[in-house]
Amino acid sequence: MITFSKRTDYGLIALSHLAYQEDGEATNAKTIAQKYGIPPELLAKTMQLLAKKEIVESKNGPKGGYVLSRRPESISVFEVIQAIEGHVAMANCQIGDASDCDQFASCPLLQPMERIQQRLVEMLKEMTLLDMSDLPVGEIQ
Repeated sequence: MITFSKRTDYGLIALSHLAYQEDGEATNAKTIAQKYGIPPELLAKTMQLLAKKEIVESKNGPKGGYVLSRRPESISVFEVIQAIEGHVAMANCQIGDASDCDQFASCPLLQPMERIQQRLVEMLKEMTLLDMSDLPVGEIQ
């Protein structure tokens, strides 16, 4: 099974929420966490990480919070996952960690897995936050 961490799930939920906001309207992590039942501390740390990776911008002040750094159709799901998870891989050997695999030197699955990996990455790069938010382009401010 290919899975991503809850942190990635929460980050994508928050970014999808931000895609619905009026242009420049900031939303704080606590509000998003309450709306979707996300642990506030984990979401706050995730949003800080996404701000550090320049996927969102942090706005200070009484109406502060987070806004997307770019339009949702220009932020790929791959970019978000990579910002949170690090390298996107289906198996440890694809990130250079073959230490847990006794079959690495003679593995017949290495090349087929690499092709699957490449297709998965291509798909994630093509999918954007706009696709995740399911909004028509005209409704995004």
